[in-house]
Amino acid sequence: MAFLGLDLGTSGLRGVLMDAQGRPVASAERPCHVSQPFPGWSEQDPADWIGALEGVLDEMRATCAGFRDLRAIGVAGHMHGATLLDAGGAVLRPCMLWNDTRARAEARLLDQTAGVRESSGNIVFAGFTASKVQWVRHHQPEIFARIDKVLLPAAYLNLYLTGEPVSDMSDSAGTAWLDVGARDWSDRVLALTGLSRAQMPRLVEGAQPAGFLRPELARRWGLRDCVVIAGGAGDNAAAACGMGVLKDGQGFVSLGTSGVLLAARNGYQPAPETAVHTFCHAVPGRWVQMGVMLSATDSLNWLARITGQGAAALTGALGDDLRGPGAVRFLPYLSGERTPHNDTEIRGSFTGLSTATSQRDLTRAVLEGVAFGLRDSLEALKSADARLEQVFAIGGGAASRYWLKLIATVLDLPLALPSGAEFGAALGAARLAHAAATGEDPALVMPPPRIDTVIHPDPALTEAFNDAYQGFKAAYPAIRSVQ
Repeated sequence: MAFLGLDLGTSGLRGVLMDAQGRPVASAERPCHVSQPFPGWSEQDPADWIGALEGVLDEMRATCAGFRDLRAIGVAGHMHGATLLDAGGAVLRPCMLWNDTRARAEARLLDQTAGVRESSGNIVFAGFTASKVQWVRHHQPEIFARIDKVLLPAAYLNLYLTGEPVSDMSDSAGTAWLDVGARDWSDRVLALTGLSRAQMPRLVEGAQPAGFLRPELARRWGLRDCVVIAGGAGDNAAAACGMGVLKDGQGFVSLGTSGVLLAARNGYQPAPETAVHTFCHAVPGRWVQMGVMLSATDSLNWLARITGQGAAALTGALGDDLRGPGAVRFLPYLSGERTPHNDTEIRGSFTGLSTATSQRDLTRAVLEGVAFGLRDSLEALKSADARLEQVFAIGGGAASRYWLKLIATVLDLPLALPSGAEFGAALGAARLAHAAATGEDPALVMPPPRIDTVIHPDPALTEAFNDAYQGFKAAYPAIRSVQ
């Protein structure tokens, strides 16, 4: 018996095959291309997702003997994407991705509409699906008029696998159309945007069956006809499942393209005024809250690109011993910001530069700026009554010990590093598949990973970084006033 987790990320799709004991036994991945035809636009062709999925499964069938015992598939995906289909199931335009910010005016208008925040539990961000579809309504009305279904990226893959439009609660919570407390579509908010429940996918919990693999696909990959397709999850909820982050007090910090500080919640406690995201978890009766910054490792990758150095080389030049705050300050707003500012138009900056400033100084400033941005998210979570005592650290940026020591000290939180290579969204999706196929309690199939190392805050530098963080906070209104 085996379970497959698929994680559709911005840059590609990754698959992890898990055995009945929860051990990853094989993996494969394929890239996906992002198009950015204009400033603030970010799009993908959904056909690329299908090609990547087929490539991953073809490889696993050819190389992994355990693949033929596949019993269930779970799909995780990047959230907020607007995949628009006509009545024949054809894609009407490229999918507008999570980091597409063109719908600023539409988001602002919807957010100011009475009752919308109360239903969704969130500020309506420009990146949310409803905002993007409103942009299409205003700027591409001929396309809007032909919309039969609006699907998130993971739901589009579910449609391909099952033949039915179906989505899970955690992913759907990022549309602004879901009543996040009730875990159901809001007919009122849909109507405000010119849509109806009939144009939405059927809702299921992420750990419940969404359908079965289409027979023609089962034959293609040499599988039984009754392979279960789980509801799946948005990427961060799936990552939480991969690390057993299911209840109050548990959380993680993700250093990916974006930066996320997530806390699992036992109940629904929205705090939209903080710009914290309050979403359904992928397991029933649970929620998650998270602060999000749009440019985390993306800030480091930007510096690497303009200096002609690799990101690992830049961080490696700093060594492993944490130093106090540098003289150069970096505001990590290269693509705007979400928590706590909800500001799509703000842009980044360096200040404190001098003729003595070196490449290492710039690297330190970028790492510190991202750490302070995560501290913004922690303070917002605290104001929403979320309490964290230790969090897992995941993502590409977690490869830098210097950065981890810095973040632990800035947050004044120990960072736990999971043991093993597989503990993220793809593994979480495989665990959701396991629960959907067997009916087992998700908590039993989603234990936390073994901790390899814990990075503790440096008490000798905590006060200095607290002071530097206050300066970072004060810099935002100053730079906003001149941009």
